[in-house]
Amino acid sequence: MIDEGKRRAQSTYNAAADHFDDPALGFWDRYGHATVERLELHRGATVLDVCAGAGGSALPAAVRVAPTGRVLAVDLADNLLALTRRKAERAGLSSVLSTRCADVDTLEESDGRFDAVIVVFGLFFFPDMTASTARLWRLVAPGGKLAVTTWGPRLFEPAISTFWAEVSALRPELNRAYQPWDSLTDPAKLRQLLADAGVHDAEIVALDDTYPLRAAEDFWTIVLGSGYRATHDALTDHEQAVVHDRVVAKLTESEVTAIETNVIYASATKLP
Repeated sequence: MIDEGKRRAQSTYNAAADHFDDPALGFWDRYGHATVERLELHRGATVLDVCAGAGGSALPAAVRVAPTGRVLAVDLADNLLALTRRKAERAGLSSVLSTRCADVDTLEESDGRFDAVIVVFGLFFFPDMTASTARLWRLVAPGGKLAVTTWGPRLFEPAISTFWAEVSALRPELNRAYQPWDSLTDPAKLRQLLADAGVHDAEIVALDDTYPLRAAEDFWTIVLGSGYRATHDALTDHEQAVVHDRVVAKLTESEVTAIETNVIYASATKLP
């Protein structure tokens, strides 16, 4: 059994899977790959990728540890894991990368099992982030590493403010002034969370970045292929069309050609 918050996330990202791999959402792969590059994984390593999504970090990790290593990609959204499995098969990585639809908080894996544990854009979904982080840290083997990547501030601005303004105009009760990822957009808060979970001396790097929009319509695809899908699906068909048309028109008029995708990378090595 999973709690209601996780169930909502599961439903949202299972629905978002139909747009997750669109080029407009290439930032999933960009930051997943960057997270793995910072880990400097070696051939033969065992890796746990938590909240693995469609394989943005699990697949580059599998390339790094192949052919003798193993990557276990875990997520609650099996539709996303299905994308990961198909991509792993196409890349010839099926013998290296396996998937499991499971709640990480109750994952049956022994302490010290993995050379690396990766969490990209997922830690903020756990109801008790401190307890979950401590659990993931216990899964790291002595000498192994934990890598956490979160969103920085102003995610998807200026487009997301336009989206929320138009949603509020029709359905003010759906306007969310606070999103789960907002809790970790400050490097100091991420450092404190890690420390509270027993993860000390973490290296934390905040990176300001942007992601291009080929056209205003790209942002609507991002809405459909991200956590904002829940808000979209709560609108009626007519409301979805109205919000879409207004958002695309305003972004086009304002000549918005990029959105902010600031990120924070954290990594820590467990002493032998």
